[in-house]
Amino acid sequence: MSKIHEFIDKAGVFFLATEDGAQARVRPLGAHVEKDGKEYFTVGDFKDVYRQMAENPLVEIVAFDKEDMKWLRYTGKAVFVDSDEIRERVFEDLPHLRKAYSPESGHKMMIFSLEEATARIIDMAGNVETI
Repeated sequence: MSKIHEFIDKAGVFFLATEDGAQARVRPLGAHVEKDGKEYFTVGDFKDVYRQMAENPLVEIVAFDKEDMKWLRYTGKAVFVDSDEIRERVFEDLPHLRKAYSPESGHKMMIFSLEEATARIIDMAGNVETI
């Protein structure tokens, strides 16, 4: 898992693709944490993305490393977990999110990992490394 974590860290921004009915939806994300060999991501409980993932948990995360000209495609089933430890680690990395996900805001940070997942790192020549 650390190879996925390192790749996403290097890319900085990564993208989450979901399905909204018959329409694909893609949005940039930045929060991710590695714990116990798993990569965890976050979305807000009040956002459409959370509803979309609840309706269809099959998602894809894509990140691009412009220095090495490679991209990561991490595909699987989103499984939500409740972990105050992971939330705190996200707040440490991105303190501005603490206000957005506070008792005062009424919003909760939802945490998920990908199960039944495949990760592929692909270079510009089409070479694929499967993780």
